[in-house]
Amino acid sequence: MAGAPDLLFALRNNFYIGAFQAAINSADVQNLSEDDAIERDCLVYRSYIALGSYQLVINEIDSSAATPLQAVKLLALYLLSADNKETVISSIREWLGDAAIGNNPILRLIAGIIFMHEQDYNEVLKYTNAGGTMELNALNVQVFLKMHRSDYAEKQLRVMQQIDEDHTLTQLATAWLNLAVGGSKIQEAYLIFQDFSEKYQMTSLILNGKAVCCMHMGNFDEAESFLLEALNKDAKDPETLANLVVCCLHLGKPSSRFLSQLKLSHPEHMLVKRVSTAEENFDRAVQTV
Repeated sequence: MAGAPDLLFALRNNFYIGAFQAAINSADVQNLSEDDAIERDCLVYRSYIALGSYQLVINEIDSSAATPLQAVKLLALYLLSADNKETVISSIREWLGDAAIGNNPILRLIAGIIFMHEQDYNEVLKYTNAGGTMELNALNVQVFLKMHRSDYAEKQLRVMQQIDEDHTLTQLATAWLNLAVGGSKIQEAYLIFQDFSEKYQMTSLILNGKAVCCMHMGNFDEAESFLLEALNKDAKDPETLANLVVCCLHLGKPSSRFLSQLKLSHPEHMLVKRVSTAEENFDRAVQTV
């Protein structure tokens, strides 16, 4: 119905900016259509996943739930344990190949998120490139930036701007692209995150955005203060810990505590893998001397 209020706006927006508990708390929305109720439940369960409550999601979504919810359950299983990866990927490929459900946008989005974790970017695009929702478009921007194709990311961003220039995901995608392009665009990215911090609840996502902009501009002291504030909000957030490691190295401060936390909570994180590889290479070099 044209002009009808968007009943899920607050819930969606909280989820996009990383205010996951606020998203869960704003889930009590009345008079939803069946599709909107499914979207609401997907966002709530994805918020629980973002908070690390994988088992809660697995327990609450039963086999009679709608396809989008089943997809969210697969994401929880995937993130719960490395032992589940093969089974989850096999299931999601099977569902995507099913003509009846394969084109479901939330199923395609979850597939994209899982293959992003696998760093299989071509596989992500196989399911997300057709777009269809703002989240799929935003994921495409992220994938193209991971592939160092800012030209494709910019084209995808233009699509988002044509749909809704003021949408939170359009603004976020603009900031990501500006950070990738660098130079004078860094200041523009900072202003987007600054605008978010004035309009919305301060979250780790917003604080990390501001901190990364500061690091690009050489303002490491300011970046550190944003990151420590983010750490107070979520002591296990991998991006906060990784950015603190980098920031401390630039400031000449010890970073081992943050790196240890990152290793414990997210052993698969790219920074942990890079450090481990560097340590192995160093050990090998020492042994051959």
